[in-house]
Amino acid sequence: MGETIFSKIIRKEIQADVVCETDNILAFKDINPQAPIHILIIPKIEIPRISDLNLPTHGEILSEIFATANKLAKDFKIDKEGYRLVFNCGSNGGQEVEHLHLHLLGGRKMKWPPG
Repeated sequence: MGETIFSKIIRKEIQADVVCETDNILAFKDINPQAPIHILIIPKIEIPRISDLNLPTHGEILSEIFATANKLAKDFKIDKEGYRLVFNCGSNGGQEVEHLHLHLLGGRKMKWPPG
């Protein structure tokens, strides 16, 4: 995998509005939000896309990503009204950065189909 903007954010070479950080994950506000609350949750290790996950190896990190989404939904007070979690995979799936990331979107009514 090549260098991505997320690699630079992890190394603190590019500034981000970080809302949560652990040894394994980083969560920050999206610079192009699609909802009033739009947070990206990424692993600090490089995993290009969801299809590159190896569950025995990455299961703990994936679990932490979802636990972080749950915590942030509560912290941002969108856990009761509802929110959306999205993984995009590949260019046809809308993935713009080749580094696994979960979108946490909330603060408005979501529509279906999404687009």
